Amino acid sequence: MPKSRPKHLDLTKIRFPVMAIVSGMHRISGAVLFLFLPLLLWLWQESLASQQSFEAFRSVVSYPLMKVVLLGLFWGYLHHLCAGLRHLALDLHLGTELAAARASSMVVLVVSIGLTALVGGVLW
Repeated sequence: MPKSRPKHLDLTKIRFPVMAIVSGMHRISGAVLFLFLPLLLWLWQESLASQQSFEAFRSVVSYPLMKVVLLGLFWGYLHHLCAGLRHLALDLHLGTELAAARASSMVVLVVSIGLTALVGGVLW
């Protein structure tokens, strides 16, 4: 008897566990940081080249849209860092039990969002 399996997966209807969400966000944040690397390197160059270029850097960073982009990149960096440390611990067979893995995933989310809120408070 043939099994009636779905022809495609509807990812909007699947309820992912928190560990899968953190892992997926780790990959997405790494890709976004890679794609925005030219912008970050240009901003760094502008901040270090001269006094005039530093003033240009400050004027670019003062735009609210740029602050939102930078805040998103800070979150991406902090989430990628925290999730990377979690993955490193998992590679060392630390916290591989289900309860510990769920707890560490929640810690990654809380810490990365909390640190981003602190950076956002300083940035704004």
